[in-house]
Amino acid sequence: MSAESSKRSNLIDVTYQSLHHQLSGHFEGTTLEQLAEIIKPRVSQLKNISEPYGQPSDASKKKVESGSVTLPDGVILRVEDAHKEFVYAISTRFNIDQVHALVLFRAFFYNEGFPAAVASSEGASMVKELVDAITPFYYSERLHILRTLIPLFRAVQSASDPLHEIADEVIPRIISDGAAFAQTLLAEYSKKTYADVPESTREDPRQGAMWAKQNAKEQLVMLEVLFWTMWGHASCSGPLVAQIYETAYQTHLGSQQQNSTYLLDEESVQILQDCAAMWILITVEVLELERSSEADALEISANPAEKDIYWSSPEHLKKIHQTVISQGNSNFACTYIAWTCILSRLSKVAMGMKELPSTYKAFFDSLVPEGADGYSKDAQQAITLMTNIGLSSDAGLFRLLLTLLTMSPLFVTSAAWRTGSTVTDPNAVAYRSVLKGLIISIVDLVPVEMIPDFDGFLEVWVALFGRSEPQSIAGITRQFWEVDWHCGTSRRAIVDVARSRFPVQIRPLLRLLRSLTATGYLDTDPLSTVDYVLPTEQLMEDRELCARAVFAFFNELTTFTQVIHTSSCSGAHALYEKLPDRYGSSSASPGPSYMNLRPIRLPGGTTLPAKSVGQLLSTDGGELIVVAWQHRHSGWKLLLELLTDYVNRRRMHASGGAYRDVSFGNRNAHHPLTLKLEDVGVEMDSTGDESIVIDALDLIRSVVQDAPDLAQQLLMSMESGDPVVSHTMTEAQPPDLVQLTTMILEEALSRSSSQHHAAPRTELITSAMSVLTALLAVPSYSNRVWLYIRSTASLFGSERASGVASQVLATERLTGHYTMTLALLHLVDALFDEASSTVLLVTQQNAKLQQVKEEVLMRAARFVHSEIWVEHTGWKYAQLGDRFEIGRRVASFYTQVFKHASPALKDAPFGKLSNAIADALLFKATTSTVNPLVTSLVAGGSVFVSLSTSRRYGDARRLVYLLEAQLSLARILLTYKQQSPGSSKVCLLEQALCSRMGGGSSFEGSQSKVNPVDALAAYVKERGMGTIIPVAAMQVLFALCSSLSAAEGSATTIIGHLSDPEATVSTMVRIVQHPYDDALLRSAVWNFITLAVDKEPALARLFVTGQFRMPSVKGKEKAEDSGGGAKSVSALNVACDMLEEWKELWESNPKLLASLLRFLDVVWQHGHEHTLVLDPIRKNSKFFEYIGGIIAEELGPTPDCATESYVVVDGVAHSDHHEAVSSYSYRSAVKSHAAHIVAADIRMHLQAHGSKAGETSKEKPPSYTAIAATLRSEDQMMELIPEAAASAYHPELHDDFAELLQRHYPTLSLDHLQAQEPIVEREYGDDFAYSLALARFRLQPYISDDEVQVEEAARSLCTINLNLSLAHVQTTLAESWQYLLLQVVPYLRGDAAVRPYLLSLADSLSRDLAAERRSGDMMSAIHTARLSLLLSLLEVAWFSTSDKKEEVERFLALVKNVRGIILNPSQAPAKSILGQLPVPFHRPLLQVLYFCARHSRSLARRPKVLHAEQRLAIAALLEATLVFVIDGLRITFDRARVQLDLDVDQDMELLVAVFEQCTRLDLNPSPTLWLTRCQETDVVRASLQLFSRMDIVGLSDLALLRTRKQPLYTPHVLTFHMAMASITPSTERLASEGLLVAYIENAISTAIRQGNVDVTIPELPGEQSPAHRAYCSMLAIVAGVTTAIGKHGQFFESEVCGLLQFYSEQIHRALSWTIDDPLTLLLLEEIEQVATLYAAVAQGSAPSSNEAVKRVMHSFTADALLLLQQLNYALTHPNHLASVFEPITADERTRFEADRASSSVKSPSEAVNPMRRPFLARLVHRLYRLSGTLLSALIDISGAETVLLGEPEDWQVSQALIVPHSKVVLGEPASLGTLLELGNCSLDILRLLVDRPPTQALTPATATEKALDVRDTVAVTRRNLEAALLYAVTQLAMWLSKPEFDAPQSEADGDDMMVEGQPTDAASLKERRALKASMTMAERLRRGMKGEMAADLQALLNKTRPVIARSAVVLGEKDVDLTQVLSFFVQERISVPA
Repeated sequence: MSAESSKRSNLIDVTYQSLHHQLSGHFEGTTLEQLAEIIKPRVSQLKNISEPYGQPSDASKKKVESGSVTLPDGVILRVEDAHKEFVYAISTRFNIDQVHALVLFRAFFYNEGFPAAVASSEGASMVKELVDAITPFYYSERLHILRTLIPLFRAVQSASDPLHEIADEVIPRIISDGAAFAQTLLAEYSKKTYADVPESTREDPRQGAMWAKQNAKEQLVMLEVLFWTMWGHASCSGPLVAQIYETAYQTHLGSQQQNSTYLLDEESVQILQDCAAMWILITVEVLELERSSEADALEISANPAEKDIYWSSPEHLKKIHQTVISQGNSNFACTYIAWTCILSRLSKVAMGMKELPSTYKAFFDSLVPEGADGYSKDAQQAITLMTNIGLSSDAGLFRLLLTLLTMSPLFVTSAAWRTGSTVTDPNAVAYRSVLKGLIISIVDLVPVEMIPDFDGFLEVWVALFGRSEPQSIAGITRQFWEVDWHCGTSRRAIVDVARSRFPVQIRPLLRLLRSLTATGYLDTDPLSTVDYVLPTEQLMEDRELCARAVFAFFNELTTFTQVIHTSSCSGAHALYEKLPDRYGSSSASPGPSYMNLRPIRLPGGTTLPAKSVGQLLSTDGGELIVVAWQHRHSGWKLLLELLTDYVNRRRMHASGGAYRDVSFGNRNAHHPLTLKLEDVGVEMDSTGDESIVIDALDLIRSVVQDAPDLAQQLLMSMESGDPVVSHTMTEAQPPDLVQLTTMILEEALSRSSSQHHAAPRTELITSAMSVLTALLAVPSYSNRVWLYIRSTASLFGSERASGVASQVLATERLTGHYTMTLALLHLVDALFDEASSTVLLVTQQNAKLQQVKEEVLMRAARFVHSEIWVEHTGWKYAQLGDRFEIGRRVASFYTQVFKHASPALKDAPFGKLSNAIADALLFKATTSTVNPLVTSLVAGGSVFVSLSTSRRYGDARRLVYLLEAQLSLARILLTYKQQSPGSSKVCLLEQALCSRMGGGSSFEGSQSKVNPVDALAAYVKERGMGTIIPVAAMQVLFALCSSLSAAEGSATTIIGHLSDPEATVSTMVRIVQHPYDDALLRSAVWNFITLAVDKEPALARLFVTGQFRMPSVKGKEKAEDSGGGAKSVSALNVACDMLEEWKELWESNPKLLASLLRFLDVVWQHGHEHTLVLDPIRKNSKFFEYIGGIIAEELGPTPDCATESYVVVDGVAHSDHHEAVSSYSYRSAVKSHAAHIVAADIRMHLQAHGSKAGETSKEKPPSYTAIAATLRSEDQMMELIPEAAASAYHPELHDDFAELLQRHYPTLSLDHLQAQEPIVEREYGDDFAYSLALARFRLQPYISDDEVQVEEAARSLCTINLNLSLAHVQTTLAESWQYLLLQVVPYLRGDAAVRPYLLSLADSLSRDLAAERRSGDMMSAIHTARLSLLLSLLEVAWFSTSDKKEEVERFLALVKNVRGIILNPSQAPAKSILGQLPVPFHRPLLQVLYFCARHSRSLARRPKVLHAEQRLAIAALLEATLVFVIDGLRITFDRARVQLDLDVDQDMELLVAVFEQCTRLDLNPSPTLWLTRCQETDVVRASLQLFSRMDIVGLSDLALLRTRKQPLYTPHVLTFHMAMASITPSTERLASEGLLVAYIENAISTAIRQGNVDVTIPELPGEQSPAHRAYCSMLAIVAGVTTAIGKHGQFFESEVCGLLQFYSEQIHRALSWTIDDPLTLLLLEEIEQVATLYAAVAQGSAPSSNEAVKRVMHSFTADALLLLQQLNYALTHPNHLASVFEPITADERTRFEADRASSSVKSPSEAVNPMRRPFLARLVHRLYRLSGTLLSALIDISGAETVLLGEPEDWQVSQALIVPHSKVVLGEPASLGTLLELGNCSLDILRLLVDRPPTQALTPATATEKALDVRDTVAVTRRNLEAALLYAVTQLAMWLSKPEFDAPQSEADGDDMMVEGQPTDAASLKERRALKASMTMAERLRRGMKGEMAADLQALLNKTRPVIARSAVVLGEKDVDLTQVLSFFVQERISVPA
């Protein structure tokens, strides 16, 4: 068995319904190449219209049985055994081929999902349920197979159709012979009309009725296909036309059906009616009426040139004629009259021939009834008779036509929607074109005046040309004006007849002309649809041409018709006279003529000159006659007259007839006679005929709609010339159209509100509002509309009153019809559109007018919100569609306001309006304002289903439009809320969207509770609502999820409101998996999935795993076994599967590839949450091969952005570079996500193996392995890194555009054009960052002045968007590479093969950065990303101790470039530190500087590596760096004084670190320059002032302290001081600026003074106290300064002593440690720092006679001797030391506990055994170091050097403090025995270590300390030993040299007692005491000192000497052997020869 193909089959993925949808123009991301690939395998199926699915066959059954089926497109399908039963059942039920049944089965499951009813069944019932479920799908596919042909037929005829090439290739393969195909259709149609219900369905009436209805639907679609076949693919040959007529008449236009008993329901009846209508069209179409009317088209000849036309075949003409006359039913009236027209034309041709061919003579003879005489006369009579019959009222021709045009779904889209018609293309242009040909043929056949039912004909004309969507009539109307109007008088006769009766009969001409404007439906027309299709350019052009033709005709009327009383034609004062026939009559105008005797001023203001001639139109002899004067005048002026007269009449009527205009003008008797409308006989009411006014207003708005230029001409025509006669106040300006319209509107509103029981003047009010709406588009008149609306309270009321309109609109609620409400909403929309489109011009020229507009809009918005939006859901509706339309218009208004004036934009126009709407719906919302939005979204799905089920498709369509608008509004609101200050709080809209609401309470039906989130999720999979709803719903879910995640403390989640999360997730996954689903929807779903994975863990788990993990009671193994069969598909699986085809997606659909890579990226970012699922994928090397391939793929050169022209793609004009930039951007995004995924995976690996640091480099994850070769390839990296570092951003584009705006459009701000959607939802390209549509909209008023300039601005904005697209993705790519490089550091750092080209890349990148001359906010972000990338390169390259020459040169090049970066004026680092850039870049720059400085130090220390020029380059970098850093430090210190900020802390840390490196003397031996800079900036003083005032401990922000474990600023300020203190010249600066003052006066000085600084604080358990750390640092700094200043700073010496006295309590506390007290490392550090400080003071003040120093030193000496005793004990008893040690930090505890697990130490020397206890060894090491420091301090204090070198009289015998005995008592100060013990202990350790390798580690390295090796320990121990020996020797010598060396009395022995009897006088006593003292001293020297102490010292010195010698080898340095000196000193000065 063959395996299933990895490639998917289009036959399964793309249904015929979807294919037809795409072919109809809804490409939705599918390319033409893909469409061609979809169609090609289906050609054989499309050809076989009778059996498209074939019949069951054994061959097909064998294929299915084999389990592997190869489809026509080459894809191999594997058939599961379980599925075969279903396939066979489908084949049997529908009698179709088994392979087709398999495809149908798989397509159903893939596109429709698994039906719930089937899933709950088993066995045979499951099969039956499946077949029943698939039946509607099968029937739909059969219909769409036929429908697929229709758009292909249309495309073949139109070369401009995008599908033309595909259709041109495919149609000939499907239809090789058009006539044969048509005959096949006819045969199959006839077969279906006589077909019986199949036996398999007869038993089930429901199935039988379904089959019969499907059969009827297929008949209808076949007729549609036949129509389009005959339209352009088959010639209307005689046999074919005859067959068509025969079939039509035999089936009675499809009404005769074999299964008529099954077709009695409403839908079936409608199908049969549609079939009849289609037959009527076909039978008229095939007669080729328009073609036959052309000159010389009809040829009557025995051998005609064109034989494939029916009139070349007389026998078939005869046959057709017999068929036509065989039926007298009125349903055939159209066919009958059409055939009559053909006969008439044939007869005219025949009459013009000399000889008629015999074959045709027989045909014409058949027309004449038997018994008639000649041919010509009788034939003409027969045709005339047929004409009379066809046009008679009994035939009902015009009734039939009017019924078709106003009720049939073929011509009325709303009827098609309402009835759910099967008609494929309602109201197609071709259908109306056929009827237009028929109507034109009728007027060619008979003069219009002779048509019996002229009014009926007029209605048909108006319905044909005027009652339709504009796109369906614009073409035929234009054809009428361009062609028919000029083809003789017959075709224009209907207009001429209406003109000749004008203005006596006004309405016919007005209605005719309005219908010929091509504007289509009026909004008051009940047939009008609400289909919001944006007009195409062609449509706009057609409409404008037609409107101009109407305007021109009506503006130049040639006649003026008047009713004249015969009494005016006689008598002395006669006005008119009848002319004799010789004067008045002519051939052109037969009949009597009349002439006026005086000039007459006619209505409209024109004057009829005297002696003008008029033609009599009526019969002569009555009292009244009708005369049409030959007088040229403007009909528009007459309309103005009508409106003025109407206003006057309404005033008079309102005032009871008492109203009169009072005129004070000059009454001149010589004025011509003035006639008013009633004087000329206009047919109208005395109070004014509303219907005429309505028609007039409708004509005006139809002409001026969307044509401002034409409207301007029309208004000028109205206002030019003399005023209208109805205007009697000649001294006042006559009212213009705006004023008249507003007066009419006010009067109608007022009258409607006052007449409570009368119906409101709905049509009049609507028409008046519509005219005002249309006039808003006329720039010079729109201001008048604004001023009127502001001045009246009738429409929108005022702040205090609601206005008359509110009362009038309320009356509509009684009837349920809301025409006025909808017109008012349309007016509000137009008001905002006009205000928004002209805001730039108005703001610039007339700021007060802008205030007026904003005031009006606020009132309008308030009215709409309070009077309509809040209440409309509770109104009564005659048509539910009106409720939807009202909601849609209000929601669209709100949406437009937000789109054009988002509250998020600062100083945007209409900000007050948008903020008010935002408050009403978001921040100050109430349930009444939110419910209309939410309830519609909740109930929309169920209501749509119920409406569709009840076949109320028109209402259902309007519901779809409502949902589209409200979803758009909800999305905009939620998106704005995230940008607003209230984003952290959950608003009422979010609460409403997350709470259960009534499912149908606001409409009809159930009251069940539905969750809005559930409803939104349901829309996503809803296909019946079109393609917009699913995308919009998905976007709302995205915005809601994003908004909820941004709210603080919100526990609300999306998944918590889904009733079946798994099903919802499965649906979404299926959508993204479907390769031919709507591209926009797939993108939106990917966006949501990605966001959910990022923000909602529970939902993320579901998307990643595909199911919830449910506990199993069966046990782990059983659960796993049972779950293996039903593996759920997750988004992660889909993404991984799709990744296999990444190369195809890279080329064809990079946007989709970017979406799924972004999803994978987010999944990896949350990898720790999905470890179990990700682990198998992470181990899959194939997966990372794909990712690695993407990373290594080349992007190619950056595309150009400069827009020069436009390219139309999918009906949208895009920049000529849009496609290239968009593809490049998405591919860049793909690469950035791929790099980020790999980096995240490596990081996960490193975190998982963090404890095995040594194994990290050995065990490499597959993610790293996949890119290792790329990273190690110099060639690839030399391409990839520059690719990532590239930046196409051009800030000059922005600057040039801003300058252009300032120069030409100063009130337009680029910021106001910013796109408001989240970046992830935007599309890269020419509309990325700034709204091009809004810009064009705002610049629209300027087009008339300078269209070229406006287009230049638009192109510039396109270019900016393209450029920003590139800049955004390039920056992202740089950031991803930076992140990736940081993660691969463990694998590449130190690699000698990689480092050279990394340095080369760093050199290249830094060179570009140094040469950067671009600036701006965006540039700072790019600069930051590129600097970070540079830093990551250096992180990988790292430091090296063995640089090759090439590496050194590259590094020095880097150094030079980095200096250039610092000094770059375009990207000045100082601006970054000052916070003047939105994205600061100084941090990565500082880290780069740190690297350069540190590596420069390394190179500088090496001999012969750097030559002079290179050293100068480094010096230049240091100079620039230190200037920048010192300035930055000053800025940072100042900022730190006023705020606690983490950013400031980070800046300070980096600045100090760089400062520390750059000031080292080994790199920068001359500090003069930077010290001068320090002095200039006063940075040292600033740091000290900061230290004095800042919170050193960090308790002011305890949470931050606990998080960071250290306070802000403190460590860095102290590090800065430490850096200064370590350099001698700078220490003086530090000391002179008041260092000690700052250290005495600060936040912790009080605690120090009181001795209360503990090593820990309760607020920070397990960590060192920040105060203690700061205190120790302060001691170290003071020690450093003291050491540096040394003996030269006597004044500073005193200050230090003052500080020591100030710190005395804390110092004494530290030095008072005893062996019984706990010991911590922190306490030890404190003691060390104290000792170091005292040692520094002692060293610098040894010869000082300063009393303060002496007191301090004396105090220290006492404490030090006591501490030395304790240290000696600790060092000699390591086990005891370990017992008193207390770890504080977790790390210390861990290491200490590991130490304690080892055995105890038996001797001090074992404490440093590397194999035993490393922690204790390090502790002992530190104690030795401390001991050495204490001894050094004591040595300096005691003047030991003087003892060794000087004479005894120079010794400071007062410092002889060591008692010269061998006792070691813990509670007492150290004795000589203590020093000896300490020396012996040190000696033991030295002996142990001196024979070991110097670099042997005694303790391992830790995170904070390097490994302790033998050399370190030897150095410390030797120092301690030498110090102990020196101090012991000198102390013993000084003790012995004391002048009074008396032992205590208790120590005297018997020999020392006084001898009795000796003299006791004072003198002798004194003498004896002196003798005794000298005797005692000598005795003791002899017996004690010399014998014991000196011997011990000498012995120790002797033992030490060889060890010291060997230690010198270990230390690697030669030094003076101090033991030799001391031994000699002991022998000379202490020991006395025996």
